[in-house]
Amino acid sequence: MAESSTTTKIRRKEDASLLSGRGRYADDLPVPVGTLYAHVVRSPHAHADIVRIDARRALAHDGVWAVLTGEDVRKLSDPFLAAVKTPVQQWSLAVERVRYVGEPAALVVAESRYVAEDAAELVEIEYAPLPAVIDPVAACAKSAPLLHPQAGTNEVSVREFRYGDTAAAFARADRRIAMTTTFPRLSFTPIECYVVVARHNAAGGSYDVTANFQGPFSMHPVMARALRVKGPKLRLRIPPDSGGSFGIKLSVFPYIVLMALAARVTGRPVKWVEDRIEHLVAASSGPNRVTQIEAALTNDGCVLALRLDQLEDYGAFLRAPMPGPLYRMQGAVTGAYDIAHVDVINRVVLTNKMPASLIRGFGGPQLYLALERLMQRIAVELDLDPLEVIRRNLIAGEKFPYRAAAGALYDSGDYARAVEIATGDGRLDELKRRRAAARAQGRRYGIGFAAIVEPAMSNMGYLSTLMSKEAREKAGPKSGAVSMATVNIDPLGAVTVTADVTVQGQSHETVLAQIVAKALGLRPDDVEVVLEMDTAKDQWSIAAGTYSSRFASGTAVAAHMAAVQMREKLKAIAAKQLNVLPADVELSGGKIRSRSNPDNALPFGRVAATSHWSPGLLPESMAPALSETAAWTPQELEPPSRDDRINTSLTYGFVFDMCGVEIDPVSYQVRVDRYVSMHDAGRILNVTIAGGQIRGSFAQGVAAALYEEFAYNEEGAFLTGTFADYLVPTVSEIPEVEILHYESPSPLTPLGAKGLAEGNCMSTPACIANAIADALGVADVTLPATPRRIHALLERAGATGKR
Repeated sequence: MAESSTTTKIRRKEDASLLSGRGRYADDLPVPVGTLYAHVVRSPHAHADIVRIDARRALAHDGVWAVLTGEDVRKLSDPFLAAVKTPVQQWSLAVERVRYVGEPAALVVAESRYVAEDAAELVEIEYAPLPAVIDPVAACAKSAPLLHPQAGTNEVSVREFRYGDTAAAFARADRRIAMTTTFPRLSFTPIECYVVVARHNAAGGSYDVTANFQGPFSMHPVMARALRVKGPKLRLRIPPDSGGSFGIKLSVFPYIVLMALAARVTGRPVKWVEDRIEHLVAASSGPNRVTQIEAALTNDGCVLALRLDQLEDYGAFLRAPMPGPLYRMQGAVTGAYDIAHVDVINRVVLTNKMPASLIRGFGGPQLYLALERLMQRIAVELDLDPLEVIRRNLIAGEKFPYRAAAGALYDSGDYARAVEIATGDGRLDELKRRRAAARAQGRRYGIGFAAIVEPAMSNMGYLSTLMSKEAREKAGPKSGAVSMATVNIDPLGAVTVTADVTVQGQSHETVLAQIVAKALGLRPDDVEVVLEMDTAKDQWSIAAGTYSSRFASGTAVAAHMAAVQMREKLKAIAAKQLNVLPADVELSGGKIRSRSNPDNALPFGRVAATSHWSPGLLPESMAPALSETAAWTPQELEPPSRDDRINTSLTYGFVFDMCGVEIDPVSYQVRVDRYVSMHDAGRILNVTIAGGQIRGSFAQGVAAALYEEFAYNEEGAFLTGTFADYLVPTVSEIPEVEILHYESPSPLTPLGAKGLAEGNCMSTPACIANAIADALGVADVTLPATPRRIHALLERAGATGKR
């Protein structure tokens, strides 16, 4: 283990094109001659029956080719498969009823986007409004309006889990402390919205779609099934560049199906580009969650057991692969703490909001807000130091690899040492000094902490935990994860890498070039990385895509394996030409040479060319051409056990945050005075890129804590449909963060790396909430902590004056 030992700094390969405006995004790519353009007609109601749709005036408009309705979609396609078996059905357009503001109700296809938008105003839709339900708790009531009457309830899934002997632990506890937290519904808005271009091949009955879809590619069979075709009949192409995603672009999949159907109906290619208002109103969001959490404690603050009741709101439909955020953290539900007993109730409820899906953090922010707020509350009620409560409950370093109560296998770490480093060098003392000075002057200043575990590379079987063991046995085991990469060398010795990730700005090109170059003794600039995905030609599995921090623990490993396979092949080829044994061959500095006699060397390109130009000189039984594909499938990702334990991810990083905040006595704004974030992400592959990913995650964590929230009124009207209402912080609002690293390489991956791109999305909201609670001396903090909410907290406490 080492403290910030990584010094690898390589200029990003992506910068030359992206910073000069030469990126190739979905809307930049050429489209076929004769392409039509689509516009989506959306529901103004949160809940209403569709009485009739009259498209005659729109169809009579010059340049309009078609108007699709829910009835057309129902005839041509099937509803989307969902992870939870319920009678709830969703098509790519509303059928018979709309269930949220912005739900697609019709599609206009015309010769230009302008004509399509003009004609959309001529589509007449008569609605019969119905009562809406927005609050997830209210939606669970038997008297609540039903979104899907055939389901008989809005609470479409309830699962109870018991790990250890929680009842006995509570019985012997000295104290019990409970609280309820509410994590808000929000999104992380990428610069680029959804883009889809679809073509239909009538002769072959197939579809060819270009879209800025991010994965997981488990959605490919869902889309193919909805289109009533076999998988190979749906060719999906992903552009070389994407203007961010943060999880949102998973949810482009209904529009992929819708545009494919439009192409089938019109017989022409169809393009659709989502605008910003559409994206805010109807694209997707992370689910809001209400968590009731209770701890059984000793008097010195040691947690013996936990009980959690997690109610997660997925909006109007439960789209696959939901309820992922509720179950991705299942095995790690006890976080960074050594807690042997835990009971969990997971409940999924539907409300009249846009459907929720994954966004950056993917279930972690919701869990850790509850868990870390509880740890702070324990300290307050037991009159203990909050940091000491954290320390007393952290998993001890000698226990790694550590099996958590609910099944997660934490691969490596020394959490106490990481905390010691973060709080040392006067950092915590300085925060305490600032707090004391502020309070002496009557100002409201608080200190917050958060300690979290950051999972990476999801076990594809984790969602099957929502099924009973009997149902799992009947359906067959689901587990594991696959990552794939290919290394090719052409006849002139040029190296190319392809991999099963989609580009979203994480610098995959740079890191893959770095990994492959190191294995082959080349410079990163000598390696070309091509990450345009094409399901008809490229290697992929249902686990492919960019999500759940799977790159460092998964795809990077596959690239390393493929490069090592290529290296061994080149060594065998060179050994024959150098007249040495393969074990004596090394690749370095663009040459392949004898380790014992470095002057006995050949250029890399000459050896590589042998396979192409002189296959007869290859070692016996070696196949010609140089192409190596590797698939990485770690054995630790097993199916759920019969008692519902599940190792939900392959690697588990650690994040410890501390911050100081001050509340403005006039504006009630929260100012983050200082923020320190310690990360143990195993062996860091590129420290510059790691810093960028952490800062991006931190900015979005601050946004969730203080600014961003999708708001609805009681009737279901969407209140934050512009950036004037939905407050995305700019660089001016994001405080500086001091980033520290502690490396405990993972023993489960050849590179020792873990994920780190989501950690502060999980830790920062809880850390800031704890600091606000400390500053105000309150028990409950609702996020985002806007000035209005801070003022309301002080009003309720009867303390609007200075402290």
